[in-house]
Parts: sequence; structure tokens; C-alpha cells
Amino acid sequence: MTVELRSPAGPAGARILGVGAYRPPRVVSNAEISLAIDSSDEWIVSRSGIRSRRFAGADEPLGGMAAGAAGKAMAHAGISAADLSCVLVATMSNVVQSPSLATDVAARLGAEGVAAFDVSAACAGFSYALAMANDMIRAGSARYVVVIGAERMTDIIDPHDRGTAFLFGDGAGAVVVGPSGTAGIGPVVWGSDVSKRDVIGHDSSYLRWRESPELPWPVMRMDGPQVFRWASWQMAPVAQRALAAAGIEASDLAAFIPHQANIRIIDTMCRVLRLPKSVVVARDIATTGNTSGASIPLAMEDLLARQQAPSGGLALLVGFGAGLVYAAQVVRLP
Repeated sequence: MTVELRSPAGPAGARILGVGAYRPPRVVSNAEISLAIDSSDEWIVSRSGIRSRRFAGADEPLGGMAAGAAGKAMAHAGISAADLSCVLVATMSNVVQSPSLATDVAARLGAEGVAAFDVSAACAGFSYALAMANDMIRAGSARYVVVIGAERMTDIIDPHDRGTAFLFGDGAGAVVVGPSGTAGIGPVVWGSDVSKRDVIGHDSSYLRWRESPELPWPVMRMDGPQVFRWASWQMAPVAQRALAAAGIEASDLAAFIPHQANIRIIDTMCRVLRLPKSVVVARDIATTGNTSGASIPLAMEDLLARQQAPSGGLALLVGFGAGLVYAAQVVRLP
């Protein structure tokens, strides 16, 4: 006799119900960064579009920033910690191996008994986690999920490295994903190009540093030109596939919110995608820098806070980073 397992029944769709952000109060100018890397404001702006970024202080731990963003997203969505089913945190800069950052965040939020885990997909981490939240809700295994991108990139970069020090900043962004009568999050298009796995990554392991403490602390390095070429030309086709999977055209979009890696990459993708002028393009990188997994939700929150993108409008999200991994999806803005 075959026993049939009961399958959970989920809603017809899921959507983003609220968004929140945490930006450290310390603003770091290009002039300050240039002191350590023998550069200039003009050079940094021309290479990246970045004019300033935020650095977290000793009293701003990664979990605290993540919980701060999550709390604002929950308030925006009108839910409490008791409503949550799961806490998902996308991060690449958590230097505490265990327990997970997500459990730290759940504790800070007072979310007892929820599922909680981290997603390690670098700068595509938020898009990966958002896709997982969408699938969890539609499958019936969760009702409300808070998805957080949180980074203290200053913990893992070399402040004297001319190739990375001017690019990265700290911060956290979050969204609440919940049930919907219609689809508010389109199919994810994701993957990896492991042939270029070594163009972004740490220069050594923490194990090697433990064995030889006289060696420098492991830090993230990047082959900037390779990353620039790959992202500029390989991510536009991924974005086009996400539009097709959602059944829409670029002209249907209200906003384009790519990972805030480099303004030149963003501008190149806009040209290749032939986005109409009606589409608002997130360029939060100018004052926030590259915050890796936090950059997409931070840029989304910025557009909505400044009323540059309409509530309910469609937005194309594209994340890409170390691995090299990527993901794109169309969402309806909260």
C-alpha cells in the first residue's frame, strides 16, 4: 500500500510588502579614501561614479545593521516579529562562521521559533534570497519572510588596495515578502560562470592565517577589468531573459535596480537593454558605494523614499558578483 504525503498548499503568488534600510551615519568622502590609496576624487568618480560611501563604526555590528533594516521593512509592511516564518540574510562579509547571522537578526527582532539562515552568493545574494523566499511562500512552507542584504565590507577589504578600497561601503537593506493573490515576483533567471571564479575572492584562507599569524589578515581582491567586461556585456542578456520569463517588455518597467557595482556597468547595461527614458534607473552607488549583497534593497529603498519610482510599479533587479554568480527577476514594488 502506497501512502501519499500531504503537500502544503500555498497562495497563488508572493510579493514585496515593505522595504527598509540602514545606512551608517559616517559619510566617507573620496578625499578621505584617496589619502590611503594615492588617488583623487576625479579619478574615483570617473572610474566608478562614486562620490562618497558609508562606513560602519565599532558600535554598528553587522547583525545590528541587518536588524535595523529588517525592523523598518516590517513596519512598512505592517507586520510584527510574531508574523514572521523565516529570516533570510544575504551576506559575504560576516566574519563569524557560526552561528549564522540570520539567527543573530532573529534574536534582535524577537522572532522566536522562526527558520533562520544565511545565503552566500556575494553581490547576487539578495536576488538569490528573494527567489528562495518567493518559492517558500508559494509552496506553503512560509507565510512572511524578511529578506535582508547586509554587509560590513570594510571588515574584508584592504584600505590601501587601490583596486577595491574606493569601491566598497557598509549598510543593510531589507524587504518583507508575503502572500499575494497574484504574482508579484517574477521567475528568477540565475546561474554562475565558474570559469571566472577567481577574479573576485579572498587572497588567502583564515586557516592559513591561523597557522601563520605573521601573515596579513585575509582580504578580498578583485581583477577589476575582467569583472567590468564580464558584467557589462554578460548581464544584459540575463536581464533580457528575466523580462521574457516575466512576460513583459522593457517598456513595461517603472524602474531598473541593478547591483550597484559601478556606474559605468549600469550605464552599459541600460544601453544594451535599450531601456526607454521612462524607466527610472537606480544610481544609489554615487553616495552609498558598492555594498555587495545590500546594494539592491538599499537602492530600492532610496528610489521609493525619494518617490522616484511608483508604488506598485514593475522593477527589474539584477545581481552579480564573486563566483561569478548572477540572478535577475522582475518584481512589483511595495
